[in-house]
Formats: sequence, C-alpha cells, structure tokens
Amino acid sequence: MLLFVDQLTNADFSYLHPERGLLGETWLASIQLEGQLDDQSMVCDFGRVKKQVRTFLDDRIDHCLLVPTRSPNLTWAEQDGQIKLEWRFGDTQLRCRSPKSAIALIDADQITPSTVAHWCEQQLRHAFGDGVARLTMAFEEEAISGAFYHYSHGLKKHDGNCQRIAHGHRSRIQIWRNGVKDSGLEQYWADLWKDIYIGTRDDIIGQPDPLIDFRYQAQQGDFFLSMPAKHCYLVDSDTTVECLAEHIASSLAEQNPGDSIRVQAYEGVNKGAIVQKKAGA
Repeated sequence: MLLFVDQLTNADFSYLHPERGLLGETWLASIQLEGQLDDQSMVCDFGRVKKQVRTFLDDRIDHCLLVPTRSPNLTWAEQDGQIKLEWRFGDTQLRCRSPKSAIALIDADQITPSTVAHWCEQQLRHAFGDGVARLTMAFEEEAISGAFYHYSHGLKKHDGNCQRIAHGHRSRIQIWRNGVKDSGLEQYWADLWKDIYIGTRDDIIGQPDPLIDFRYQAQQGDFFLSMPAKHCYLVDSDTTVECLAEHIASSLAEQNPGDSIRVQAYEGVNKGAIVQKKAGA
C-alpha cells in the first residue's frame, strides 16, 4: 500500500551550482510511504507525516545553503561551530563562513532535486517506524509561465532563519503599468536579477576587485560572504520582499514619469508584497 502527500510544503534555500554559483531556489516537496496497514487501517496518519516532514525540512533544508560535499569545486572546513567554504565556478569563486546550522552538507557531487531527495530519504528512513517499508521523497519547482528570477540574500535583523546570509528563493515577478500587465518590464527585472545576490550596502566590509565582501552579526552568530561583484545587486535598504517590491516600483516610477506602476513581487511560492505608485503621487 502506498500513502502519498503531494506538495505538502515548500523549501526556500540557496545552493552551490558549478556554473551559476550561488543560486536561490524554491522547491515543492512531496512524499510517498510504502507499508502495511496498521490496526487503524492506515499506513501512517497523514497528520504525523505532514508534521514530521515539514519539521525535518524546516530544520535541515529551509533557509539553508545546500553544499554538495563530493564536488571537486568545493573546499570546506568546520571549526568552532562554524563552516568555512570556498566554491569555484566558471572563472571565479565565492567564499562563505556561517554557523553550522545555516549550512546543509549534502553527500552528493551536485545539488539537484533527485540528489537532495535521496539525501532526505536517508535521513528520514527510520522516522515512521517498522510499519513503513520504504519512503520516497520528490522535489519540483513551481510551474511559472511568466517571468521569474533566482535570488539569494540575508536579513540580519530577522529573529528567525531568514537572518542567514546565503539563503534564497525562486520567485515570479508581476508588473502593471497604467493598469496593463507589462511582460517587457517583468522580463527586464527577471534578467537583471537572474541568479543574483541582493546585498545591503551597509553590510559591505570591503570590495577587493572583483569581489564584494559582506559581513554581519546576527542572533545566530557571525556571517560572512564574499561574492563576485558581477553576481551582486546592491540596495540601500534591507532585502525583505517588502523592500524589494518598493525598490522595483520606485525605480520604475522614476524611469516612467506620469505612469502608474503596480509591482507584485513574490518570495518563493504564493507569498510576497505589492507596492503601487500612482501617477502624480
């Protein structure tokens, strides 16, 4: 007997890609459990399945940086509760130092939905008792027909896991100009923020060409990230989705004087912020 829960939750995270570097991502998670019926005529209670899998993903994947430990592109070490790593991609590299809890060390040579699903299956294989003979995880991206971007960021003021300096999202962007949806403007921002790290200028501690070094102290500890400048987009505000929506709307209002602009910026799946700039306001 197979029990399934499709798209039971989603995980927002960043991972290290061999060509694209630091990549913000959002995956929808599904699970199947194979086993015999118990004395309740169930393989396993749906409530238990959803709660345990969500808790696992929240603790181990969500808002983490996923690192493929068997990749030749990676050098890493752990010391005093921190993980320090260097990742080589294309003709450049990035460096990161974070508390151990902000890094997910995946035993794989690359991060893909299948390799992460396999890793999760190994971690969860005993979670549901002897009555479950086999557990299968699957991850998939949200189906998006329009413009979207992958971005990474960190929110040092946040009291939860959003404070981690290298986590991210795969997010759609919707823009209306004078009440009409403008796919050209949407694609412009999707291209501008393709595979981007959005950083706050106040967090910059140095700019050794061709890199930008970010560092801040947050509730969970000390965070450091050194990124190629060409993979960064800098703002003067925090990088919450509210601030990013405001930034896009303000930029478009300035570039299109006399037009009304409405921006609906997403942070992962089915959540985000809306900002409207009215003509003449």
